[in-house]
Amino acid sequence: MDKDIDKKEIRRTRRRRVLVWGAAGAAVVGAVVALLWNIAPTVSSRDITVGVAERGPIEITVAATGRVVPAHEEIINSPVETRVLSVYAEPGDTVKAGTPLLQLDLEQEQTGLGKLQDARDKQRQDLRQLQLGNMTDISDLEMRIKVSEMNVSRQRIEVENERRLDSIGSGTGDRVRQAETAYRAGVLELEQLRIRLRNERQRAAAAEAGQQLNVSSADRDIALMGKTLQRGSIPAPLDGVLTYIVSDLGTRVGAGERVAVVSDLSSFKVEGEVAEGSSDRVQVGAAVTVRINGAEFTGTVSNITPQARQGVVSFVVRLDNPRDPRLRSGARAELQVSFGYKSDALRVPNGSFYRGEGTYQVFVFDGDDRAVRRTVRAGDCNRDYVEILSGLHPGDRLIVSDTEQYNNKNKLKIKWE
Repeated sequence: MDKDIDKKEIRRTRRRRVLVWGAAGAAVVGAVVALLWNIAPTVSSRDITVGVAERGPIEITVAATGRVVPAHEEIINSPVETRVLSVYAEPGDTVKAGTPLLQLDLEQEQTGLGKLQDARDKQRQDLRQLQLGNMTDISDLEMRIKVSEMNVSRQRIEVENERRLDSIGSGTGDRVRQAETAYRAGVLELEQLRIRLRNERQRAAAAEAGQQLNVSSADRDIALMGKTLQRGSIPAPLDGVLTYIVSDLGTRVGAGERVAVVSDLSSFKVEGEVAEGSSDRVQVGAAVTVRINGAEFTGTVSNITPQARQGVVSFVVRLDNPRDPRLRSGARAELQVSFGYKSDALRVPNGSFYRGEGTYQVFVFDGDDRAVRRTVRAGDCNRDYVEILSGLHPGDRLIVSDTEQYNNKNKLKIKWE
């Protein structure tokens, strides 16, 4: 009679079978992955760029972008909130300094100027009245002081007379004391008047100075308004080309809003931008190589904006030849800003594989027609070379073009064509 197999034994048998088949499957997958990894795809030599590692000097530069702008440019802003009455020029016109460009409506400002002048005249009248009143008060006090001085002088004589009469027995002690008391009272009154005169002069001077400040302030407001009215007929500030102007009649413009731009297109500079992370490598006075439409120019950094905007820092490049006829306003430029120099570095040609300092997986030649993956660490760079800090030796050949599509490969076969 057959004996029933224990259920636990059945489950253990099943688990052993699953583990065996799983291990076998994993081994097969691993073998396939290893096979695929080591299968070297064939790459045409026409599709890659090959460089050789070598020792040599490398000038460190920082890549930046920029655009050509006029070296001298004047932006004309509206002095007040108003509207455009007349336009006398068009963008692209060559203008001379002082040439009228447009006329603004300043009728409201003219009315305001008249009111300011009336108020200033009233303040001048108030100042004159104040001065006359102060002169009268001070004159009255001066006259009272002269009368008081005469009284004091007379009282001093009376004191001397009473003392003399008393000494010869013709007077009395009471009359002497009365004369002396009257004399002392007169002296005190005279001193009080003199103090009052001094204070009155100081008060009058302060009041007149305050009123004079009001008049002076009104004069400045009138002068400012007069200049505003003079700027109502917007003139060209310099000889150049009108590159922008508000051309529609009746257009409303706010105070400080741009209404015209005149540029001197005979001389240019470059406004550059560099990523905020590299901005510490851009210094005033640094040499700059500028490439514009295949042409190369040289210059120096003359100014750096202290604050970053949207992740970039702006700077200005003064060109060594700002009047070169190949320069065009608005042209895009590629910049290489010098930062340092290394006299002896391991370097490779700069290629599309390089995206900044860091670690890269590159393909290094192992024979004439085979390249294997290797990890290298790259440092600084310039337009022509990349510094290699580790992973390569002088004489090593490598692919410096982008090989990202072969990230899952360990080897490449090179077909030379």
